[in-house]
Amino acid sequence: MGEDMVTHTFYKYQGAGNDFVVIDNRNGLFDSGNVDLVEHLCDRRFGIGADGLMLLQDVADHDFEMVYFNADGRQGSMCGNGGRCIVAFARDLKIIDREADFLAVDGVHHAQVHGQAGWISLQMNDVDLIEQDGDAYILNTGSPHYVKLVSKNTLVNFAVVEEGRKIRYSHAYRDGGINVNFVEVDGDGYHLRTYERGVEDETLACGTGATAAALAVAWHNGVDGVFQTPIRVQGGNLTIRFVKEGMRFTRVFLEGPATFVFKGEIAW
Repeated sequence: MGEDMVTHTFYKYQGAGNDFVVIDNRNGLFDSGNVDLVEHLCDRRFGIGADGLMLLQDVADHDFEMVYFNADGRQGSMCGNGGRCIVAFARDLKIIDREADFLAVDGVHHAQVHGQAGWISLQMNDVDLIEQDGDAYILNTGSPHYVKLVSKNTLVNFAVVEEGRKIRYSHAYRDGGINVNFVEVDGDGYHLRTYERGVEDETLACGTGATAAALAVAWHNGVDGVFQTPIRVQGGNLTIRFVKEGMRFTRVFLEGPATFVFKGEIAW
């Protein structure tokens, strides 16, 4: 360890296999502009390993602020599973008890902790715009998503990374990038696989992607009402609850597990 390096505490949480390095930054000492440091901490071979890194910070008028970074080291848009995990972290730090009101990059979110098993319900932003790109749906659920329905029983062998990368780096989405989701009917719900920008690979779960998939399917089916849609991802199961009225989706909740994995120390 170099003489100028200091040991820091970190925490690891995961939500349906979507894993995160989480740091208590209420002292404001973490260098959030250090892209190389964040990328190093998220590296699965030379660092801790995670799909992203989150800072929990103090903020006026809310329980805390969530600052999210993709695994490439750059600050990202809203991460749904990350939001649920940082709520679990805030509970474990005793910042909150059963309810949270926190600030993220896309605004204020409310969340509830249910029982001791780590099931967390996170309210997402309303959605009132879904566009089409051929037979795919484009919408923003805190992060931009491309959702394509595929034939039943084809997703298990689907080339998610290859096909997702083609779409993510296509001319239409090259500038800002987009997350790419492939979804099929799965029993009473849907099976989802996601290629995430910033990670540049398939992840075991994507919360904003699961939300986008549930809303896109409801839009595709053209039925209004109150929905509770099970979404099976590679790392587990999520539930999306929402109300659809014409072109508008309200009372949107992403629900699923958020679990503490381990605590450690690392020098930088």
